[in-house]
Amino acid sequence: TDDWVEVHKDERGEFVGYDQLSAQCRILRYREVTAKNKKFFQLVLDSTPFYPEGGGQIGDKGMLNVESDDGAKPIAVFDTKKENNLIVHFVNELPSDPHATFVAHVNSTKRSDTQRNHTATHLLHEALREVLGTHVEQKGSLVKSESLRFDFSHFSKVTVEELQQVESLVNQRVLQNHPLIEHRSISMKEAAASGAMMLFGEKYGDEVRMIEFGTSKELCGGTHAPATGSLGTFRITTETAVASGIRRIEAITGEAVQAFFDTQESTLKSINESLKHPQDAIKAIGNLQAENALLKKEIESLSKLQTQIVKQELQTQLKTSNGIEFL
Repeated sequence: TDDWVEVHKDERGEFVGYDQLSAQCRILRYREVTAKNKKFFQLVLDSTPFYPEGGGQIGDKGMLNVESDDGAKPIAVFDTKKENNLIVHFVNELPSDPHATFVAHVNSTKRSDTQRNHTATHLLHEALREVLGTHVEQKGSLVKSESLRFDFSHFSKVTVEELQQVESLVNQRVLQNHPLIEHRSISMKEAAASGAMMLFGEKYGDEVRMIEFGTSKELCGGTHAPATGSLGTFRITTETAVASGIRRIEAITGEAVQAFFDTQESTLKSINESLKHPQDAIKAIGNLQAENALLKKEIESLSKLQTQIVKQELQTQLKTSNGIEFL
């Protein structure tokens, strides 16, 4: 990593991404980075709508456009992270004039998909505690635009029935369309008194941000859906173990659920066509299983009969020498 090159004097950038997806900005400093034989640049802006990776949520992607020049080449921001309280934007190339004024645009589609999944982790956490018990605690998460991953403490595999209960509870809250209530800066004492969930081992300051959706209350710095209804539908795709006493649920929301159901329906249609029984696939599979069991029994009987025939043929070829039979 090269040293920072200062462009404009300012201590650090301001994050405005809770309220807007674009903002006028200037580059405060930049540096060149080489990793895995690839060169790219990191920028710090004086004002940014880009959410930096944190709390399990991936960093925003988007574009930097020169404000006063429509013909200037836009700069793609491919990742955003936080380092020493600085929001650092990753780009493959520098703008031709780093001193210019820019407009930063977050990729709104990816942001919307990501924050739907982040909101789903809060609803999932609450539902897991209701179904499995209050011993359940979040142990990690990954929130991206395509899906979500949620690790939690639990002593055994979650049964199919329990997963169905959890999924049903989350979808109930989605249908109830609870609005986002954001307490952007409240005291830790107030948050604790309100019953907000706090992650064990996490360090919090005197002032915290609390997110509410109905009865769900958690301390969180991430971005969220404006209301639970925008999640559309919540669907659990897998439940596995990741360590002793730690389970993992992977799930999807929104358009990803529709795509999932479309794939499932297409697969079912293909199965029905293969079985040549489009009206009742379960019955057709049952018939195949019964037929398979019958054929297995026939093969066993034929195998025994064949063995007996071979044995009889071999016995006719035996020759005796000095009282011993040879083949």
